Amino acid sequence: MFDVAPTELLLVVLVALVVIGPKDLPKAMRFVGKWMAKARGMARHFRSGLDTMMREAELEELEKQWREQNDAIMREFPRVDDVTASPAPATTTASEATNEPVTEADIDQAAAATPPETHAIPPKDGPLP
Repeated sequence: MFDVAPTELLLVVLVALVVIGPKDLPKAMRFVGKWMAKARGMARHFRSGLDTMMREAELEELEKQWREQNDAIMREFPRVDDVTASPAPATTTASEATNEPVTEADIDQAAAATPPETHAIPPKDGPLP
């Protein structure tokens, strides 16, 4: 990190021993150690905050891409009960062609002809499910 050679470290220790004295040297080293631990903790906290921000930005980008792809799919395959979708071509049953009243059998046949819904529209601004 600081690129300190062993000889330079030995020189610093000898100067500290002479200046501080052998009696107060352990106290001074403990003090320096505590401050180094605090500095490392702050750096670790800062780095974890940056990592969290990067992950959130990546998730937002992925969510945006997902929404775009989902909107494209929803435009290509609109829901049956969607009011903005283009109406399906009209089919006439045998009873409609002959102007006969509609029976329950005609209604059941029309219900069987419509496919079941296979997807739901996700919320536009809400969180993903």
